[in-house]
Amino acid sequence: MHGSKVSGPRLEALRPWAAMPGGEVELLGTGLQPEAEGVLPSARVGDVQAQLALSRPDRVVIRILDGTISGDVELDIGRAKSNGLALRVAVPMAEGLHPVANPAVDSDGTVYSTVSGSRGQSVPVSIFSIARDFQMRPFVRDLMNATGLAFGPDGFLYTSSRAEGTVYRISSDGKMSTYAEGMGIATGIAFDGDGNLYVGDRSGTIFRVGPDRGPMAERQIFVYATLEPSIAAYHLAFNNEGTLFVTGPTTSSNQAVYAVDRDGHTSVFYRGLGRAQGIALDVDGNLYVAASLRGQRGIVRITPGREASLAVSGNNLVGLAFLEDGMAVLATKDALFHVALDIEGRPLP
Repeated sequence: MHGSKVSGPRLEALRPWAAMPGGEVELLGTGLQPEAEGVLPSARVGDVQAQLALSRPDRVVIRILDGTISGDVELDIGRAKSNGLALRVAVPMAEGLHPVANPAVDSDGTVYSTVSGSRGQSVPVSIFSIARDFQMRPFVRDLMNATGLAFGPDGFLYTSSRAEGTVYRISSDGKMSTYAEGMGIATGIAFDGDGNLYVGDRSGTIFRVGPDRGPMAERQIFVYATLEPSIAAYHLAFNNEGTLFVTGPTTSSNQAVYAVDRDGHTSVFYRGLGRAQGIALDVDGNLYVAASLRGQRGIVRITPGREASLAVSGNNLVGLAFLEDGMAVLATKDALFHVALDIEGRPLP
């Protein structure tokens, strides 16, 4: 009795299952390489060709090209065609921006992102709003180096200015008022469940600013935790238990996600990332970090059990935010993209 022979290429898995244009996706399976020398497989996502980066009998790596949309990945080897596996591909949402941290999302699903500029640079529009129909509108003008963004429990948008060391509160019509000053090189911001604001000074301090109960001079501000200085920014996010997670790019390629408990005690939650930046959590307590993992850039997913894997493949990512409909907004250094990840983000205070 003769053994059965595999007929044609077969795809069994792809990693990760979401990507941005320019990102790389690994296809795993059998019969993925032609027997004839000099012949290479051909890959496509839907109707758009993908660029071949590596070819092995059981492993193929493809690069996603501009113009690709979500669809089935298929591999052609000569006349033989593989089965298809679904790949989610991020598509442009807004361009002409300069985010340096996560975008922020209000209760209506409107997304806010910055044109941060280089240190000391004045830009015509500092913060844009992007509606559900992707219409981009100026929201805040004349704010120097807008950096971190977060909505407070009062429904106002808050932003840090790293040039001024100041956090501003912004009303629904884009008018600003000073909320806290003297925050050093103020970068990432986040609110806890009690209405305290946390501000990351990239020179090595995380400040806690008490809730707004009167004039600014009466608001309590003190040092909550100290960390290694960052070359770019601190990025902050809370989980349901009140643990503050912090990332801050350094010159090391083996960077950590830090966990700061309610008493300000700091520990390493996970180590092994490259240039870790914006961070967000889902309802199950998984962390999503814009970073490199084992040389692959994108959005890294870290479980509560501290297992890390690439969730989205893509370059130049600085942050992310989850929308209510399972979509995610991905921020690069000059644009926003959106992609269906079917992930429910953790509700913010």
